[in-house]
Amino acid sequence: MLSAIAAACRDHERLRFDYLDHEGAASVRVTEPHRMVNWGRRWYLVAWDVERDDWRTFRVDRIRPRVPTGPRFEPREPPEGDVAAYVSRRLSADMWPYRARLVMHAPAERLARWISPADGRLRPIDDQTCELDIGSESLAMLAGFLIMLDVDFVVKDPPELREHLRLLAARTTAAALGPARDTKE
Repeated sequence: MLSAIAAACRDHERLRFDYLDHEGAASVRVTEPHRMVNWGRRWYLVAWDVERDDWRTFRVDRIRPRVPTGPRFEPREPPEGDVAAYVSRRLSADMWPYRARLVMHAPAERLARWISPADGRLRPIDDQTCELDIGSESLAMLAGFLIMLDVDFVVKDPPELREHLRLLAARTTAAALGPARDTKE
């Protein structure tokens, strides 16, 4: 599929495809494909949507190309002059189904190498703390990622993340204590 989409981009041929949006709704799209971009562990197609008369970003794993490809087209100037920057601005923590806002007890510079712009945004509060807005596919993935950062943090939102962390704390405490011993020995 990547090859077929890349060929349509290279050859400046319209690409028709079935597409499932983030809510699972199906549609047929007719596009002038510009370029594929790898962002946040996924491939995205940046294309001019002919019927919507605007640039759109499509997750490649949700595309089912229709063959043959369409007629050739004259390439347009890329959106905002830079396709990678366009994708970065379009795809942020706001696009994830689960989002959180936290205070991290570490300098923003220290965490910046672990936080992709596709996953979240860091804002320094002072020299030792920063605010993190981050998104993920699930609360479990979000909690696991935060724990792997190995810094103290405070969850500002959502309350469901605090509850999930309480469950993880109980589970990991039980694991740390080891198996329950039988007292009837």
